[in-house]
Amino acid sequence: MYNANANGSLKLVAIGGGTGLSTLLAGLKRYVGQRGDEVWIESLSAIVTVSDDGGSSGRLRDELQILPPGDIRNCMIALSEDSTLLSRLFRYRFRGSGISAVTVLAIYFLRH
Repeated sequence: MYNANANGSLKLVAIGGGTGLSTLLAGLKRYVGQRGDEVWIESLSAIVTVSDDGGSSGRLRDELQILPPGDIRNCMIALSEDSTLLSRLFRYRFRGSGISAVTVLAIYFLRH
């Protein structure tokens, strides 16, 4: 069931987390802005749940009191125009051990 605007466009918001949400967004992204016969996607957004507490996500949560960025990172990559470039940037880890080996995206979240 859907309720399209007068021009036949939909504004979609996907809610979830984990790999399923980023996979869904990557698939739907191809249809944004492509006018179909009856209905088309005008905009695509996501509300991302963040509950991961294992591995480096757990350390970020415990030591720096920030939400784990993994699922948000994957959704941002899925929605980006150049997912390969953004993926390489967001997955880059600085050299070091422990919390000093955080990713570029974790540093962004620390500053904002």
